[in-house]
Amino acid sequence: MKNHNPKFAFYYLLSLVALIFTAISSAIIIFQIVDKSVNDILVDYAYNNDGGLRFGISALFVAAPIFFLMLRLINNGLRKNELEKDSSLRRWLTYFILFVSAVIILGSLIGILNSFLSGEMTLKFILKALTVFVISALVFSYYFYDIKRENVEKRDNNLKIFFWGSLSLVVIIFVSSLFFVESPQIARQKKLDQIVLNRISTIESMVNSYYDLNHRLPENLQEISSEEGKIYFDQRSLIDPETGEKIEYNKIGDREFEICASFRTSSDDENGRSYYGDRKFNPGRNCFRGNLWIEDKKLLSD
Repeated sequence: MKNHNPKFAFYYLLSLVALIFTAISSAIIIFQIVDKSVNDILVDYAYNNDGGLRFGISALFVAAPIFFLMLRLINNGLRKNELEKDSSLRRWLTYFILFVSAVIILGSLIGILNSFLSGEMTLKFILKALTVFVISALVFSYYFYDIKRENVEKRDNNLKIFFWGSLSLVVIIFVSSLFFVESPQIARQKKLDQIVLNRISTIESMVNSYYDLNHRLPENLQEISSEEGKIYFDQRSLIDPETGEKIEYNKIGDREFEICASFRTSSDDENGRSYYGDRKFNPGRNCFRGNLWIEDKKLLSD
């Protein structure tokens, strides 16, 4: 009989990597769905960053098919006697997979408990802990059953149930995530709005620098550009990066000014939680009152 151990070592190790990504991404997706579904007044700024959810979807989409394919190849090899049931390779790698899984599960439970002790809602803690227990139960029950079964040459109905049941669960998690994640178009619009906000902050900083030098507000942004070498001035900060529309500065008093720009999205989600901190805006043109930091410091000192 040919030595197929190197091939099956590859299958087992690749299945381990795919299992890690599949399990972690499934947990991340469920955690994100729980966070979005259970409103918590303690969670506000940057709450709705979908980065974790997008990573979970991407990882699950790539890793889950690889994991189930490796399981199929390993079981086919056992049935064809390409891999011996009692081979040291199979036992060592199976228990290695269980060891790595146990370490990840322990870390996850520690993180969940730490969040609970830090004030996370009890309902969130229960749902997240339950998620980890269900995933760990599926992983450990499969591998312990697989390593102890005797008749590997015949098709095993229990393994078939696990295979199709876990595959269905992964599909349900993946499909469910699509109802909670932002579309790529909305995600792009929010990134563009964040750039506009950053440029508004840059203009506000330039105005403050001008005020600090001249003890008055500029009439327009061209006055700031005339202070060459004294004030950092970036022409890109004056326009919307996509449309090229100018970000408008208006002097409305001796110590008062506003900065106006157009936005594509809203700053708040449906629960009134802000994506952008204190900056509140709706789609369309919005104006923000500028802050004179030196004057604010004077008021505080007085």
